[in-house]
Amino acid sequence: MTQKFSLLALAATLALPAAAQQDPQAGKILDAVSAKYTALKSFQAGFTQTLENPAAKLKQNITGDILVSGQKYHLTASGQEVINDGKTTWTYLKNENEVNIADSDPTNQDMSPAQMYTMYKKGYKYQLLKPVKEGGVTYDQIELTPENKANDVFKVQILVSQADKSIKSVKTFKKNGTRTTFTLKNFKPNVPVTATTFAFNKAAHPGVKTVDLR
Repeated sequence: MTQKFSLLALAATLALPAAAQQDPQAGKILDAVSAKYTALKSFQAGFTQTLENPAAKLKQNITGDILVSGQKYHLTASGQEVINDGKTTWTYLKNENEVNIADSDPTNQDMSPAQMYTMYKKGYKYQLLKPVKEGGVTYDQIELTPENKANDVFKVQILVSQADKSIKSVKTFKKNGTRTTFTLKNFKPNVPVTATTFAFNKAAHPGVKTVDLR
C-alpha cells in the first residue's frame, strides 16, 4: 500500500478556480520564487515530510529524495519509487517487488512537485507574516488561504529564504487536525538528466510484478 506524499498532492487539494484580493508584498515574493524554479532545467533535493495530528497522537516522518524536470519527476522514499514522465506514472514497491502503472491526469496533477511553486496563482488569498529565523537564516513566511471554505485544507504556510528565494518548507493545515510539513534540503539546481531518468527500468528489477491500471 502506497503512502501519500502530501506536498505532492497540494495541487489537487488546493487548486481552486477563483480570484482573490492579495497582499502585494507576499505576491512579489511568490512571483520571485516561481521565476527562480521555472527557470531551472532540473533540480534535485532531499526532503522530509512530517505528518502530525496531536488529537490522534500521530507523528510520522518520511525522508527521501526527489529529482524534478518540468512536470517530470523521480521520487524515492520509504521503500518506494514514484516516477512520472509527464504521461505515465510508475509506483514501485520494493518489498513486494511490484510496480503499478497509471496514466498521468493533466487535470489532476496530484503528484506534481512542480506545482508547489505555482499553486498560489489560482484560488488563494495570501499574506506576508512575520519573518522566521532558523539556523542563522531568515525566511519570509507566507500564508495561503483557499477561497473555497469547503476545502479540507484551510491554510498553507510557506517559508522562503530572503537571501535566494528558495523554498525551505511548506506546511498544510487540515480541518481534521492533521498538520503536514514538507521540508527541502541539499538543493542542487540543474542536475544532469537523461531520457531514462523518468522511466521505470523493468530490466533492473528481475521478477517484478506489473499491475497496469491504465
